[in-house]
Amino acid sequence: MKHAVRINALALALGLATSATAYAQVSQKTLDSLSIPDKVETAIGTLDFFDGVPTGNTVETVYDNLDRMRALDVYLDNLGAVSINSVLDNFAAQGADASNKVALFGQLMDSATLVVTANTSTLYAYSGTDLGQDGPTVIEVPPGMLGFLDDSWQRFVGNIGVTGPDKGTGGKYLVLPPGYSGDIPDGYFLLKPPTNRNFLFLRGSIENGLEPAVKNIKDGLKIYPLKDADSPAPTEFIDMSGKAFNTVFPNDMKYFEILNDIVQREPIDAIGPEVRGEIAAIGIVKGQKFAPDARMTKRLAEAGTIGNATARAITYHPRIGGVSIYPDSSWTVAYADKNTTFQSDGAMGLDARVLFYFNAGGVTPAMAVTRAGAGSDYALAYLDGEQKPLDGSKTYKLTLPPNVPVNNFWAVTLYDTQTRSQLQTGQKFPTIGSQSDGIQQNADGSYDIYFAPKPPEGKENNWLETVPGKSWFTILRMYGPLEPWIDKSWRPSEIEIAEK
Repeated sequence: MKHAVRINALALALGLATSATAYAQVSQKTLDSLSIPDKVETAIGTLDFFDGVPTGNTVETVYDNLDRMRALDVYLDNLGAVSINSVLDNFAAQGADASNKVALFGQLMDSATLVVTANTSTLYAYSGTDLGQDGPTVIEVPPGMLGFLDDSWQRFVGNIGVTGPDKGTGGKYLVLPPGYSGDIPDGYFLLKPPTNRNFLFLRGSIENGLEPAVKNIKDGLKIYPLKDADSPAPTEFIDMSGKAFNTVFPNDMKYFEILNDIVQREPIDAIGPEVRGEIAAIGIVKGQKFAPDARMTKRLAEAGTIGNATARAITYHPRIGGVSIYPDSSWTVAYADKNTTFQSDGAMGLDARVLFYFNAGGVTPAMAVTRAGAGSDYALAYLDGEQKPLDGSKTYKLTLPPNVPVNNFWAVTLYDTQTRSQLQTGQKFPTIGSQSDGIQQNADGSYDIYFAPKPPEGKENNWLETVPGKSWFTILRMYGPLEPWIDKSWRPSEIEIAEK
């Protein structure tokens, strides 16, 4: 019996040794992929470990980087929300602080007001709903309006007017609060946003003159809570024309403070858990005070700076497809692939979303659908024909070939590269186009447009003023574009330095 025990013990020992040897061999093969050296040189500095355990300043360095990265993602992913709420906040500061107080540019929008890529050619009216306070809200629109409603993250909710269900004849729209389960009366076109504060944009045609367009909107636009339908308070119009104020979102701590206001105001399910989780990771949590400490404040400020720089890189040198209108050209579109959802094949186009929200405001599919003879289409030139920044000290020329293919009119407007708003110069309305007085046409029917600090001799009526020391960009707007524009058989020249 003792002999048998000795044999079994020997076998067990040999088995354990064999097992240990095999384990050591497996561990050796996988060790490099599972472990980390005691010192690692990285883009964020030297990281120190003791057999995989962070030591020294490594924990602080890694968390600083993590917080900065998450804050950068929050900045880029929520541009639409912060931008549109910045617009509404600043209109409210000018007196348009309730849903029935409409910001109206009765003398059109000039360069005094900073609004990203707004134009000088159409009548603008803006408002915002407050469904949390007002409940279901009625928007009565007059005939001939062109507009839409976006939610608080600047996501499309529905069209109003010409492209909406009233087809431009006018009608009553009812905006329902998130999760509303009450009675819904007949006779309304319904809009169901997922947020309480929503952005209402309306545009009136001035084809028959500005005065009748203003009268139409003042006489016919009414906004009021459904509960007050029997005796609504009058809709007020706050004239914003010529007022010098800013609606463009900031890039510092204020950016995140605006986002916090949005999160606190809106329902918990207005955004998904992934987005909400990343926002929460930088200290913005619904129902809690946003109070970053000095370290986190610094990380947020860094993210704002890097985010601003990133958005500008995406704008001027996009690396995604669907942006260039023509091959080897500086003419681009605001919506990559004319996709207003920014989504394709189940994925969000992150750069496409940044490209639009950093430079424009208001999302509707109607802005990306080109129909011959109707609506409008835009081409943006951020750089010259050699892909270089446009220099305000130089003289450039743009040629529009004969027979500009528009049913209505065309216009070229200048913008400031810093604010993405109309360039502030000696020209109150930095726009020139087919409706401009005295614009000169060449003998062959083409137009030459000049951009320079001073007009070339004899070209004063075809000139837009630029500012030495500043860059600029331009948007060519085609109202009622015709088939040669759509099929690209008619094409504007690149913007080139003019020959002396």
